[in-house]
Amino acid sequence: MPRTFSVHDTVFVEADPSTVYQHVSDPALMGRWSPENLGATPAEGPGTATRVGMVFDGRNKRGPLRWTTRCTVTAADPDRLFRFRVHAIGLRRPWLPGPIATWEYRFAAVPGGTEVTETWTDDRRGWPDPVANTFDRIATRGHTFAEFQRKNIRTTLRNLKSQLEAHPTAP
Repeated sequence: MPRTFSVHDTVFVEADPSTVYQHVSDPALMGRWSPENLGATPAEGPGTATRVGMVFDGRNKRGPLRWTTRCTVTAADPDRLFRFRVHAIGLRRPWLPGPIATWEYRFAAVPGGTEVTETWTDDRRGWPDPVANTFDRIATRGHTFAEFQRKNIRTTLRNLKSQLEAHPTAP
């Protein structure tokens, strides 16, 4: 079965694009919304301003499994776009390099708030489909990564909406 290389979803948030961008573009905060990410630490230390080229290590969990990814910001256009690519993985530290995934967040001003679109793209283009499908079903307990990430994106966006509408200024 051929792979789906990208999935996305959109949510309306009753907050201005600047507020939403400020929260989403801070990788340390992602653990507040994501069902898998526990937050991140910029290589330059906490409080580092988000910019293209910024490197951060994300801490993740899925059931009892824990791992760390190395990511680099590839787009940081305030109030419009935040994107990063995941390019290394490991248990305690990201020691195994390679293209893994790209995550993108687009922010569009609409009456009363912001439309936020989150997109996951599978960057494992060099993996043959049968190998990727087998790995994915083991790693996600029976799903492809596209199916699995579609569910994670919905959860992340729902949690982001809920938190920002309840506490729009608290980073």
